[in-house]
Amino acid sequence: MGNLTNRQIVLGITGGIAAYKAAELVRRLGDRGATVHVVMTKAAQQFITPLTLQALSGNPVHTDLLDPAAEAAMGHIELARWADLVLVAPASADFMARLAHGHADDLLTTLCLATSAPIALAPAMNQGMWRDASTQANAALLRSRSIALWGPAEGEQACGDIGPGRMLEAEQLAQHAANSFASRILDGKRVLITAGPTREAIDPVRYISNHSSGKMGFALAQAAADAGAHVTVIAGPVALKTPERIERIDIDSAQQMFDAVLERVDACDIFIAAAAVADYRPAAVADDKIKKQHAAMTLELVRNPDIVASVAQRKPKPFTVGFAAETTQVAEYARDKLERKNLDLIVANDVSQPGIGFNSDDNAVLALWSDGEMHIDARSKTQIARELIELIARQTHLQIA
Repeated sequence: MGNLTNRQIVLGITGGIAAYKAAELVRRLGDRGATVHVVMTKAAQQFITPLTLQALSGNPVHTDLLDPAAEAAMGHIELARWADLVLVAPASADFMARLAHGHADDLLTTLCLATSAPIALAPAMNQGMWRDASTQANAALLRSRSIALWGPAEGEQACGDIGPGRMLEAEQLAQHAANSFASRILDGKRVLITAGPTREAIDPVRYISNHSSGKMGFALAQAAADAGAHVTVIAGPVALKTPERIERIDIDSAQQMFDAVLERVDACDIFIAAAAVADYRPAAVADDKIKKQHAAMTLELVRNPDIVASVAQRKPKPFTVGFAAETTQVAEYARDKLERKNLDLIVANDVSQPGIGFNSDDNAVLALWSDGEMHIDARSKTQIARELIELIARQTHLQIA
């Protein structure tokens, strides 16, 4: 079964009895990992209700070109930009004619003219209409403009005729959609990432934390999603927007992060521990704010659970990637951590260097594994994340092989 993880598909539905198959198609696309937004013509709504498609897709159904509420949210231009693929199924003879001749008189035709995404049509009509010279001319014109026609199939039709004009079945169309995309290096993989700092409470007002911004972890999440993975980020308190197509779980403390990781780690293929987790927490947390009464205050600290080491000791374990933020002897300390904690790969950086590391948009890292290493010189965390995801994908493939 082809993979559509993180693919964004606009499904257009036009008027015809085959519109009932669109409900199954939404389900099949979703089963393969796609996010689906449905656009319906007025005629399509006579055959199947928007409420049905909304329930199946989990997203609002778009029906009107000039809808102020829709335009304030995801209007036709935003939908056109959002789509990785526009699939019209069923595509009636009337819709094919209007699209072939550049009409923009409803939401669906306007969207098709505005999008730069690939467009595919699943024709569905009476066999006589399909064979008609006008329909064949329109089909040829559409193909000449790189619009794909998937089908039609031959067989018995609702009117009783037998011949070409049946819409392909939902599973066939979902497979065509999957085949229309080039495979990606992490297609279908499940990636769990920790990001940002943790906060270890002293009292209801104060806490122990660090300077981590979470930018590296979130950049890795975006790069993994772009590579086809289903990504979950367990994030400490950070001021970052959640990238599209990524599940986010917010936590505060190291213990909360540990619990969230253990709850999900058995379902993941790759675990990337990019968070800067506090090594220690106060042994006791005051119920009320501690008053400033003395010149000095002593805190008793206890060790927090070691999240990445705990994951790396599991059997079986996911491909486990650790991070090491160091100020001296970066390679030596990172290599020791790699071996001591049974990691598959570790990413180290020198946080004492100005302009990179904590709170910066840039970084420079050293990636180490059992029999190799890779230096990535100073550049944006977005660029570094892409290179690291490519490296992780290569290493996971070698490990499986």
